[in-house]
Amino acid sequence: MAGPATDHPVVAAGPSRKLRTGLIVAPVLLAVAVTATLVARPGPVDGWLAGEPTTAPTVASSPEPTPTPVLAAANADAGVPPSSAAVTAALAPLVGGPALGAQVRISVRDAATGEALYERGPDVRTTPASTTKLVTAATVLAARGPAYRLTTRVVAGAQPGEVVLIGGGDPTLAVNGKAQFPGAARLDRLAGQVKKALGGAAPTRVLIDTSLFTGPETGPGWTAGVISPEGQVARIQSLMTNAGRIRPVHNEVGGDPRYRDPALAAGRAFAAQLGVSGPVRRATAPATVADPSAADPSAAPGAPAPGTELGRVQSPPLVHLVDWMLEQSDNVIAEALGRQVALAAGQPASFQAAAAAMLGKLAELGLPVAEAQLADASGLSRRNALTPSLLTDLLVLAAGGRQPVLSRVFSGLPVAGWSGTLRTRFATPAPNQVGRGIVRAKTGSLNGVNAISGALVTRDGRLLIFAILADRTGGTPAARQALDRIVARLAACGC
Repeated sequence: MAGPATDHPVVAAGPSRKLRTGLIVAPVLLAVAVTATLVARPGPVDGWLAGEPTTAPTVASSPEPTPTPVLAAANADAGVPPSSAAVTAALAPLVGGPALGAQVRISVRDAATGEALYERGPDVRTTPASTTKLVTAATVLAARGPAYRLTTRVVAGAQPGEVVLIGGGDPTLAVNGKAQFPGAARLDRLAGQVKKALGGAAPTRVLIDTSLFTGPETGPGWTAGVISPEGQVARIQSLMTNAGRIRPVHNEVGGDPRYRDPALAAGRAFAAQLGVSGPVRRATAPATVADPSAADPSAAPGAPAPGTELGRVQSPPLVHLVDWMLEQSDNVIAEALGRQVALAAGQPASFQAAAAAMLGKLAELGLPVAEAQLADASGLSRRNALTPSLLTDLLVLAAGGRQPVLSRVFSGLPVAGWSGTLRTRFATPAPNQVGRGIVRAKTGSLNGVNAISGALVTRDGRLLIFAILADRTGGTPAARQALDRIVARLAACGC
């Protein structure tokens, strides 16, 4: 089992000419920019539902209040772009506060025109924390497509009675119906397939093959605490259940305990489903046989030939994994998806190869790849560095329709005051509340690092794209409120 990695090279892109003028978006495509379906919904509903009334209801004497909009639609007829001077006047007084420190880098763009409305060090590479996941989402969608599924297989082992569980890189695999991720592939169903394939023969040993992923299992620049029992990530292996969690419950605050060896834990869970006792160990699966009917003459009568596939289960479509990664800021899913970018490019599934492949995909998309330096796909590494303008370039491109697959990035972004890592944000102080239901964004935080990047609709109905990265902040709660205040002011702007 690999220990914390300290010798990975950081993958940085070479020079790349930046062509932001090529990212201009037609106003008619604004609706794509937030999600394929733009709706208005009430705000959070906790406490709204009660039992049957004990008295007859009375007719309200005043009109029902307008519900908080969620994913409010941009106004395609908002023909006048915001004024850069007005946006600057609105935001500049909020940027210099002590909570965010001196290194605050900002890019605000109009989604329809691509015009820069406010910039502060937009081309300075800055520690992005989990806003790195926007790059991961875009590159894996571009590399694999939204319908791609990850497959977990079982084949017959080299010895009679052996079955080999082969990790296919699906971090959302579940043991049974108690899954962290809705619709996840399940080991109990896979075990049912294996039993059926074996007929009356009972398996006697379970082996696991985790060879799909290579290299160290912890990322370059990860601190020791991130993978502790109270941490937010597991060792990155090609076989695991519930993203390595011991219990299928997501805990954003207070730790998210993971198995020390997620693959071995998954193997043991699978053995239990098959009713196999005895130790589970690692092995390389026999090559899959092209003709399962060509059984080994020396094998027991009716025994499947080594490498015969006995069962397979598939993950939900990749777009759902991307949604869960962004909404919950799941670091394990992010690293697994980064490796899919590498595999799609014919490269090894390692930290280094994933980072290189993600940069390569950015270049293919025509983005300013020289503004990115990557060491992992989750943003846990402090060796990552992105510019705010790269993030807004990516989101403007995703909003524009020229790369339709990228529009799926928006569907997983948390909504302020409603879902994911923004569920409790934009609540206090009062000026921040204007962003509730209006802001859809990916957050990021490490000690001394706070960031947010996404999309919002202004008071005038204009769709804006933004990125704010600060890597010399004070305490996290104050820094988050300061970021929320800036974004909420932008949403309230009649600019």
